[in-house]
Amino acid sequence: MRTTEDLLAALAEVVRNTFPDRDLPEPVELTTRAFADLGFASIDLVVLAERLDAHFGRRLPFGTFLKGLRDCGAEDLELGELVAFLQKHV
Repeated sequence: MRTTEDLLAALAEVVRNTFPDRDLPEPVELTTRAFADLGFASIDLVVLAERLDAHFGRRLPFGTFLKGLRDCGAEDLELGELVAFLQKHV
Protein backbone atom coordinates (compact mmCIF):
# COMPACT_ATOMS: atom_id res chain seq x y z
CA MET A 1 0.00 0.00 0.00
CA ARG A 2 1.29 3.44 -0.90
CA THR A 3 1.76 5.98 1.84
CA THR A 4 -0.26 9.17 2.15
CA GLU A 5 2.90 11.18 1.47
CA ASP A 6 3.74 9.17 -1.67
CA LEU A 7 0.23 9.56 -3.05
CA LEU A 8 0.12 13.28 -2.27
CA ALA A 9 3.47 13.74 -4.04
CA ALA A 10 2.22 11.78 -7.06
CA LEU A 11 -1.01 13.79 -7.10
CA ALA A 12 0.89 17.09 -6.90
CA GLU A 13 3.15 15.97 -9.76
CA VAL A 14 0.17 15.04 -11.94
CA VAL A 15 -1.54 18.35 -11.13
CA ARG A 16 1.61 20.33 -12.03
CA ASN A 17 2.10 18.40 -15.28
CA THR A 18 -1.57 18.64 -16.24
CA PHE A 19 -1.94 22.35 -15.47
CA PRO A 20 1.54 23.84 -16.04
CA ASP A 21 0.16 27.38 -16.49
CA ARG A 22 -1.36 27.45 -13.00
CA ASP A 23 0.39 29.04 -10.07
CA LEU A 24 0.04 26.19 -7.59
CA PRO A 25 0.77 26.57 -3.88
CA GLU A 26 4.04 25.15 -2.66
CA PRO A 27 3.78 22.76 -1.05
CA VAL A 28 0.51 21.20 -2.10
CA GLU A 29 -0.96 19.80 1.14
CA LEU A 30 -3.74 17.46 2.19
CA THR A 31 -5.86 20.48 3.12
CA THR A 32 -5.33 22.18 -0.26
CA ARG A 33 -8.76 22.64 -1.87
CA ALA A 34 -9.31 21.94 -5.56
CA PHE A 35 -11.64 24.86 -6.26
CA ALA A 36 -10.75 27.52 -3.65
CA ASP A 37 -6.96 27.02 -3.60
CA LEU A 38 -6.11 25.57 -7.02
CA GLY A 39 -8.74 27.49 -8.96
CA PHE A 40 -10.19 24.37 -10.56
CA ALA A 41 -13.44 24.27 -12.48
CA SER A 42 -15.42 21.04 -12.55
CA ILE A 43 -14.04 20.16 -16.00
CA ASP A 44 -10.54 20.32 -14.50
CA LEU A 45 -11.46 17.44 -12.18
CA VAL A 46 -12.52 15.40 -15.20
CA VAL A 47 -9.17 16.09 -16.88
CA LEU A 48 -7.30 15.33 -13.66
CA ALA A 49 -9.18 12.03 -13.28
CA GLU A 50 -8.12 10.99 -16.79
CA ARG A 51 -4.50 11.90 -16.05
CA LEU A 52 -4.54 9.98 -12.77
CA ASP A 53 -5.93 6.94 -14.59
CA ALA A 54 -2.98 7.16 -16.98
CA HIS A 55 -0.46 7.81 -14.20
CA PHE A 56 -1.54 4.79 -12.16
CA GLY A 57 -2.20 2.60 -15.21
CA ARG A 58 -5.78 1.71 -14.35
CA ARG A 59 -9.27 3.07 -14.60
CA LEU A 60 -10.31 4.49 -11.25
CA PRO A 61 -13.96 4.94 -10.18
CA PHE A 62 -13.86 8.75 -10.08
CA GLY A 63 -17.47 9.10 -11.16
CA THR A 64 -18.65 7.24 -8.09
CA PHE A 65 -16.24 9.19 -5.86
CA LEU A 66 -17.35 12.59 -7.17
CA LYS A 67 -21.02 11.63 -7.03
CA GLY A 68 -20.59 10.66 -3.38
CA LEU A 69 -19.07 14.07 -2.62
CA ARG A 70 -21.86 15.85 -4.45
CA ASP A 71 -24.53 13.74 -2.72
CA CYS A 72 -23.21 14.73 0.71
CA GLY A 73 -23.27 18.41 -0.25
CA ALA A 74 -19.53 19.00 -0.56
CA GLU A 75 -18.79 22.35 -2.20
CA ASP A 76 -15.05 21.77 -2.54
CA LEU A 77 -12.62 18.87 -2.54
CA GLU A 78 -9.61 18.71 -0.25
CA LEU A 79 -6.71 16.85 -1.79
CA GLY A 80 -6.63 14.68 1.34
CA GLU A 81 -10.01 13.30 0.30
CA LEU A 82 -8.61 12.49 -3.12
CA VAL A 83 -5.52 10.87 -1.56
CA ALA A 84 -7.78 8.70 0.64
CA PHE A 85 -9.69 7.67 -2.51
CA LEU A 86 -6.41 6.81 -4.24
CA GLN A 87 -5.27 4.73 -1.24
CA LYS A 88 -8.34 2.55 -1.68
CA HIS A 89 -7.99 2.09 -5.43
CA VAL A 90 -4.30 2.02 -6.44
